Amino acid sequence: MTEFQKYIQRYLDLVPSENWVEELKDSGKETLEIYQQFSEQQSEFAYAEGKWSLKMLLQHLIDAERIFVYRALRFSRNDQTELAGWDEEDYAKNYFLEEISLKSLIQEFDFLRKSTIYFFENFSRSVLPKTGIANNNEISVETIGKLIVGHNIHHLNIIKERYLPNLT
Repeated sequence: MTEFQKYIQRYLDLVPSENWVEELKDSGKETLEIYQQFSEQQSEFAYAEGKWSLKMLLQHLIDAERIFVYRALRFSRNDQTELAGWDEEDYAKNYFLEEISLKSLIQEFDFLRKSTIYFFENFSRSVLPKTGIANNNEISVETIGKLIVGHNIHHLNIIKERYLPNLT
């Protein structure tokens, strides 16, 4: 198993069932339910120095999902152009979240997830095994869909374990 395969396997192992499109719906719903509980002030909370705030974490989920869906779109259309990687820390340095409300981010995540669900639901089964190269690694359209779910669940687990117990 390559380092890349090991890296994404930790996310894929979190997908609770084989019906990953349904899991997209469930993890999106859970994310919205959790974030709708937070005030704007609470969304600025980070559980430790140098860690992302809850608001930054939601923006990260949005960015990652957009990038993953873009990759899946390209590969589903037989585009064999190699796609570059991205650095989540560099992205986080450019969020400018003081100009964006938590409510707006929640709405953006909701709309994006709904769009992602339609995107994957409308594929024929023959599209899912198609592959492409992203960040120097081959990955299938289906694996990207599962990765979105597992990545979301990974961050939900972090919120539950490290953020929620420390919010007052």
